[in-house]
Amino acid sequence: MALSPLNQRRWRNFKQNRRAYWSLILFSVLFGLSLFAEFIANDKPILVQYRGQYYAPVFSFYPETTFGGDFETEAAYRDPEVRCLIRSGGQEACFDDPDGILAEIAAGSFGADTPGFQPGWLLWPPIPYSFNTTVDRPGAAPLAPNGQNLLGTDDTKRDVLARVIYGFRLSILFTLIVTVCASAVGIVAGALQGFFGGWLDLIFQRIIEIWSSTPQLYVIIILFAILGRGFWLLVFVTVLFGWTALVGVVRAEFLRARNLEYVRAARALGVSNRVIMFRHMLPNAMVATLTMLPFIVTGTIGLLASLDFLGFGLPSSSPSLGELTLQAKQNLQAPWLAFTAFGVFAVMLSLLVFIFEGVRDAFDPRKTFQ
Repeated sequence: MALSPLNQRRWRNFKQNRRAYWSLILFSVLFGLSLFAEFIANDKPILVQYRGQYYAPVFSFYPETTFGGDFETEAAYRDPEVRCLIRSGGQEACFDDPDGILAEIAAGSFGADTPGFQPGWLLWPPIPYSFNTTVDRPGAAPLAPNGQNLLGTDDTKRDVLARVIYGFRLSILFTLIVTVCASAVGIVAGALQGFFGGWLDLIFQRIIEIWSSTPQLYVIIILFAILGRGFWLLVFVTVLFGWTALVGVVRAEFLRARNLEYVRAARALGVSNRVIMFRHMLPNAMVATLTMLPFIVTGTIGLLASLDFLGFGLPSSSPSLGELTLQAKQNLQAPWLAFTAFGVFAVMLSLLVFIFEGVRDAFDPRKTFQ
């Protein structure tokens, strides 16, 4: 689908803002990689070949009996016996000496007398830990970074790098959902107030004043105490209190523009109010609206991190950057936790601010780049 000449000019302006353009590329790469976190950091192999058949544990549940084991529970792929069963084709000797058989398979001596024998294999992700995997490593947690855990472990021996990857994805998805929903509601509400004015504007303003004075944290605590903590409940509550952020800006732009000549001309031609509002007036209000978006995005990320830090955010089992910050506060003897949390937030928020700054300037007709 070809862009209109106006959008082509906006895209050119955005690309000429090198800081915003390269921030968008870097952020897209990081977010794109985090979307495939299960293939980057996981305690399950991506692919298993066993007796000539292929299995994908990342997507499916396979009991241990699938690979010649005794239990109907999910196979513990990191267990030496399970790995031995897979690589040896289900040999019962794995229950007695899995390490020895694995060594024989690695040396090529196991199965040498069996015609056509080919050992099975497991394809592991680059980081063999998920966000909730307990690392099998001696020492008291939190453990310092080394070759096994590049960013160390937290105070429950979970790999910090894996939790950062999953936590980055969770924070961005949460922020995108909240920002899109809250912005849509706020833009519509502000447009209605500014376009029609009168009693509608007056009543809406009083409602917003009352709603904005409601203590959001208390409402979240009460709802979580009754309904339990959950991702979508937190999204709903955040949107419920966040939609007012854009109302004032959009309302002011519509109040300013509703008596301009092009709006009067459209009314005289019989154009419907909906078309006037969202096709003609809203694009002119987008510069001021986009100016506020970086504050909404960064504020939403900060809100999620703050709630997790205080213990009123996502469930404790979720990979959370706020929970990592709390661990950094509680474990001052482990500075890698604080450096990691600060670095992730600094990079994430800086990239988002640079991107939205470029988008705002691209939509501003007064801005030109050489």
